[in-house]
Amino acid sequence: MSSLTGEELLHELQVHQIELEMQNESLRNAQIALEESRDRFVEFFEFAPVGYLTLTDQGLITSINLTAAELLGVPRNELMNRQFSNFVVANDAFRWNAHFASTLRQDEKLNCELALKRNDESPIQVRLDSLRLLKPNQPGTVHITLTDVTERNLLMEALRSKEEFFRLIAESVDDFIAVLDLKGRRLYNSPSYARFFGDIGGLKGTDSFSEIHPDDVSRVEHAFAETIRSGKGHKLNYRFVLPNNSIRCMESCGTLIRNSQGMPLRVVVVSRDITERMEKEDEIHNLAFYDSLTQLPNRRLLDDRLEQAMAVSKRSGRHGGLIFLDLDNFKPLNDMHGHGVGDLLLQEVARRITHCVRETDTVARFGGDEFVVVLSELDSDRTESLALSRIAAEKIRNALADPYVLKVRQEDNVEVSIEYRCTSSLGVVLFVNHEATTEDILNWADRAMYQAKDVGGNAIRHHEPKE
Repeated sequence: MSSLTGEELLHELQVHQIELEMQNESLRNAQIALEESRDRFVEFFEFAPVGYLTLTDQGLITSINLTAAELLGVPRNELMNRQFSNFVVANDAFRWNAHFASTLRQDEKLNCELALKRNDESPIQVRLDSLRLLKPNQPGTVHITLTDVTERNLLMEALRSKEEFFRLIAESVDDFIAVLDLKGRRLYNSPSYARFFGDIGGLKGTDSFSEIHPDDVSRVEHAFAETIRSGKGHKLNYRFVLPNNSIRCMESCGTLIRNSQGMPLRVVVVSRDITERMEKEDEIHNLAFYDSLTQLPNRRLLDDRLEQAMAVSKRSGRHGGLIFLDLDNFKPLNDMHGHGVGDLLLQEVARRITHCVRETDTVARFGGDEFVVVLSELDSDRTESLALSRIAAEKIRNALADPYVLKVRQEDNVEVSIEYRCTSSLGVVLFVNHEATTEDILNWADRAMYQAKDVGGNAIRHHEPKE
């Protein structure tokens, strides 16, 4: 018999009842949490951004979420126990069969990409991530994650098409295309660079500024930095030193490429070799401003140099001088030996005159056997300037009076030497500021030169301004 009294037994029963009620409350809370967890799982499973499905070892669909059903274009209740392979396009059937068979044999996750046909026959590209699940005494099942990669593949194909298009352009054009990082290191060079470097395989990662002429490199680096800073390309010309130390003239323009956040990523530089164009421009310039026989400035450039000398005279207050000279007995040389020999003498005359004056002075061929020398910045004193101009003229007269030994190759390829004496007559005029025109100065010097000829040549005469 229990020794508990009635009151004690009642108390025990009340305590036990409270414990049962607490346990029931815990069970109810656990049930609620379980239902909430199940709801969250169902919601995640059904509306996940990727499709989930389970296949039997025979490839039949036993479970599938709403996302996968929408990808296949079939109501979910119509997909149960259907062969998944029925949705695989014919061209990918072999790939699917091989993938499914491999998944059933292995424990690790496998993946593949193939094309599926929706219920409306429209194709989609998908990625399958498949994993076998084994249960005791049951056939294996396969869980598959289904991801729509149609848009990604279209983008990748478009990118491949653009890359192929770019490659075809880069390999077909004569221009030089380089892709550089933000420090100017080479990431890509078009095949046209082989004309400069031969094998271009070793160019990747090298400094694109290293071959630029030292006198031009800072200017090019500044333009490159400005392109990165402003996003605007800068077209410029510079000299490019090849591995054999020959120099090519290049014209380049850079374009900034930004990433998806708008930040500078790399620079594409398109260049062209303009060496021949520059040479032709120099040739045209020389034809326009230089005498083709002596390579001295011609009449057109002489006028410009004389204008410059007058402008310098105005700024400095120093006199300038002009010497107009004509050879005294040039015509007989042409008559006796022909114009080819006469040209040799004119070339030697040009050389001798040039050696008699300063680098700042100008020696020009005026025409025929006439030459002009512009003496810049003599002195602020007219008398001193007159003496300096006379010294220069006398030096020229003496140099031109020395005998000429002209070597001529005859028709039988035998070289003969012709000795000839040819003096000159010189007219000298001073100028300061812009007190006279260039035409006046030339005319005064021309008249002074004829005064020297009138006394028998091999003489110097100065123009004396009228008071």
